[in-house]
Parts: sequence; structure tokens; C-alpha cells
Amino acid sequence: MPTHTFLIGAARERPCTLVVCRGCCCGNPRKHPGTDHAGQVDRLRAAGAEHGFQVRTTDCLGPCDQANVIVVQPSAAGRRAGGRATWVGFAMDDDGTEEIVRWAAAGGPGLADPPVTLELQFIRPPRDARVRSRR
Repeated sequence: MPTHTFLIGAARERPCTLVVCRGCCCGNPRKHPGTDHAGQVDRLRAAGAEHGFQVRTTDCLGPCDQANVIVVQPSAAGRRAGGRATWVGFAMDDDGTEEIVRWAAAGGPGLADPPVTLELQFIRPPRDARVRSRR
């Protein structure tokens, strides 16, 4: 017997969301001088407003040795199409930021293929994040 999933409210229309780590290492100009961390978030938010995806910041996501970390979460439509959250590490330069913007603007996980060069920056989420997601 087929099962049907009914999404109500905001979950039905949830856009692609970028979760930008700004914990102990990500976004820290003392640990990563020469990177405009605040400018990166401003750029992501401006692109999100223009292209219809969301940007949130959060405390430490865990893989500090791979800072800056950005998690690209699929939209509701992307999740229905099989997309899952994708963790991007070492996201500190303008080119990587632009690739993340283009991917999110195109629909993100499940709806658009990521740029091939961005795939080189994909990282595994920390074990505790994988355990939390199964609860």
C-alpha cells in the first residue's frame, strides 16, 4: 500500500537553507586572518534575499579543523526529490562562496547538481550530528 506524506505549514514551502558555522574557529579572524568572515555572511544573505534561499548562523558545528563550515540544507521540494543536507568545509574564499550561492540559487540538494569543484570541499558531518539526525 503506498504511503503519502503530507506537509503542513512552513514545511511544505521551506526553501534551501545555508547554515553558516560561526563557532570557535569558523568566522574567527584571529585563527583565519585575511578572510572577510562578516563579509561572507553579508554576501550569502544578500544572495539569499535575491534568489529565495535562507541563511542562518549557528554556534560550532564540530569539524573545526575544516573551517569555515557551511551546511547546505535542501528545500522541502529538494528533500522530497531525495536531497539531504550537505556539509561543505574550507569555505573561506570568494570562489567557494560563489559556488555555494549558485548551487543554492539553482535549488540546492535534490534539485540541482553541485558544482564539481565544490564537491571537492564536501566533508562528512561529525558523528554526533549524524546520531542527532536519526533521532
